[in-house]
Amino acid sequence: MAWIFPLILLIVFEAVADIFSKEYSLRYHWLLWLAALGSYSIANIFWLSAIRNGSGLAKGAVLFSVGSAIVALFIGIGFYQEEASGLQVVGMVMGIAAAVLILSGGK
Repeated sequence: MAWIFPLILLIVFEAVADIFSKEYSLRYHWLLWLAALGSYSIANIFWLSAIRNGSGLAKGAVLFSVGSAIVALFIGIGFYQEEASGLQVVGMVMGIAAAVLILSGGK
């Protein structure tokens, strides 16, 4: 399971890039734009590492999508006072359940 750590770093750098993107949308400064693009690029380096080390495209993509969505939800609600509907929260819970099932499913 050498792919777990690069996948975690992928989610972390994606979250950093999302923060820079949101800040760029609020302040419209080119350095924030550049930081967002740089963070997305670094995140994708870890994505390549995760795939190379055995995450698989299907499993890795689902875990990344769920993980980054949950992190983005917490960032949006916690730092930017965005709101999530009840249905969106149910979706996040279902995503967590999907991740648990994928991780417990063997290979």
